[in-house]
Amino acid sequence: MDLILTLKAIILGIVEGLTEFLPISSTGHLILVGDLLDFNDDKGKLFSIVIQVGAILAVCWEYRAKIAEVIRGLPNSTQARKFVVNLMIAFMPLAILGLLFGKYIKAVLFKPIPVALAFIIGAFVIIWAEKREHKIRIHEIEDLSPLDALKLGIAQAVALIPGASRSGSTIIGGLLFGLSRKAATEFSFFLAIPTLIAASIYDLYKHRDLLELAVDAPYFIAGLITAFLSALLAIKALLRYISHHDFIVFAWYRIAFGLIVIATSYSGLVQWTVD
Repeated sequence: MDLILTLKAIILGIVEGLTEFLPISSTGHLILVGDLLDFNDDKGKLFSIVIQVGAILAVCWEYRAKIAEVIRGLPNSTQARKFVVNLMIAFMPLAILGLLFGKYIKAVLFKPIPVALAFIIGAFVIIWAEKREHKIRIHEIEDLSPLDALKLGIAQAVALIPGASRSGSTIIGGLLFGLSRKAATEFSFFLAIPTLIAASIYDLYKHRDLLELAVDAPYFIAGLITAFLSALLAIKALLRYISHHDFIVFAWYRIAFGLIVIATSYSGLVQWTVD
């Protein structure tokens, strides 16, 4: 077992877990950290897909009671069925646009400088959204209508741009559409389940020829465990944070991170792999 590769797996697992549910873009961080670790080849990108499972398991564990309640209620509960239908509606925009344009987006935008620019632009969107007057009409995710779910799904689809942030797009979209911070954040967590599962299955199928389970399993396991633990920590921390704070701190982080990437690139301090 390669110690260096194991360390890279652990680092990427931590990065995935800490950033997947925060409005700072897990894809953007994985691209940039993978670049620094020299782990952005096809195998590295496949690894980034696999460790998403750890983040999915973390949100499933955190909301296991709610998920179990919905599953038990599907045969008889209108509320449970409405919840699942809303998730499916919200999932569709990203799924459709991803299938249509995903290949082009990956070819053009999955590089450090476009990611850095998306970080900065996304930061100003967060600041703008937070400075607006919030008129909250939806306090709990159970109150969402199918139209609300569709609008949140369209917001999530912005995250096809690496660096935009899936959770950030959904949460900020939710604030603009009248959701409370709690409702917007929790819906982004639940929407992550079908979104990340579908993306992981699709990408794993496409890259199945790169899988060497006998060789890669220890590294996948190391990444999955660290992604699960760090994602669980991030989810709990974010839920506590939003009860008393807004998201502007994440905007300043995004700006600083994006500027560092751009500055190191043009100064030659870091040789980012850009065309």
